[in-house]
Amino acid sequence: MNFDAELNPAEVQIGYFLAQPPDTVWRALTEPNLLAEWLMRPIGFATLVGTHFIFEIPTDPPGEVASEVLLARPGEQLTLTWVDLRAERPARWVLDWSLVPHGRGTRLLLTHGGFDIEHPRQKMARNAMERGWRSALGKLRAVLDRTQN
Repeated sequence: MNFDAELNPAEVQIGYFLAQPPDTVWRALTEPNLLAEWLMRPIGFATLVGTHFIFEIPTDPPGEVASEVLLARPGEQLTLTWVDLRAERPARWVLDWSLVPHGRGTRLLLTHGGFDIEHPRQKMARNAMERGWRSALGKLRAVLDRTQN
């Protein structure tokens, strides 16, 4: 059965099962060296609410995503703002990772919201971000497979 009609079209929502426990997944979401392996290199990142930091986009020339930690509940949830500073008119999106224990592993729900799908560029950005997040989650799985608790 397909419930896509119930999904918010202005959000990217991806549920993903990982074989590792939530504490191990949390490390991959919050330790700068691990984040750099599967997502981007964070500069100035800490899991303290209100922390402003930059993700360095490995492009030529390099780009930056400005972020702020909105919520950090270790092993459970991390919420950030996400502003791509390369954009002509940068949008402020909200990125949320929720972790739920599931058997011996973790059910990860990634939600990237705040897209204005009535605006053609925002709709294109939303679709590109969904493809990008699916790719990044595959990289996250590979990092976790190499990482021990």
